Amino acid sequence: MEKIAVMVAPGFEEGETLTIIDILRRAGYTCESVGFTELVTGGHQITMKCDKVLGDSLQEYQMIVLPGGYEGATALRDNDHFIQLLQVASRSNKWIAAMCAAPIVLDKAGVLENKSYTAYLNYDKKINAGNYKENIVVIDGKLITSRGPATAYAFSYALIDVLGGDSQKVKERMVYFNSFEEKQEALYV
Repeated sequence: MEKIAVMVAPGFEEGETLTIIDILRRAGYTCESVGFTELVTGGHQITMKCDKVLGDSLQEYQMIVLPGGYEGATALRDNDHFIQLLQVASRSNKWIAAMCAAPIVLDKAGVLENKSYTAYLNYDKKINAGNYKENIVVIDGKLITSRGPATAYAFSYALIDVLGGDSQKVKERMVYFNSFEEKQEALYV
């Protein structure tokens, strides 16, 4: 089964990061948080202990996922070592996924060239390459992107599907259908 790395940099978006890891693990994937250090503090001052510290390779992973958070995405973008590892992963035809602010990292790494993508509001103005779309999730070849914190569930389910898993079973166990398709509003009594 595929092994997935979720990158955790200082200032990461906690809700996105933990949602992605949680849903992928529920689907049965080996999903590891990989940080610049073992303990990383997110944008809302929640400190997370990572499964692994970033080393010299990401080749053991079939998918590299970049959650958003402005500071986290900036930290990933500004880390030349990580950019090199991301470029190697892209050339090795690995799945690369990013959401919210993280497509700025893909832009610097050259991953968005001739690709369609989506990102957080107005990030199309910060990104020089690619073809921006406003969809919740955009899949172009082995590149998957999404918009922001509220799209983390849809993004995570899409990751399961592109890896050949069954997101429907996970959605049922998480009451996703009942929550978002049948009952749209809160009930006040």
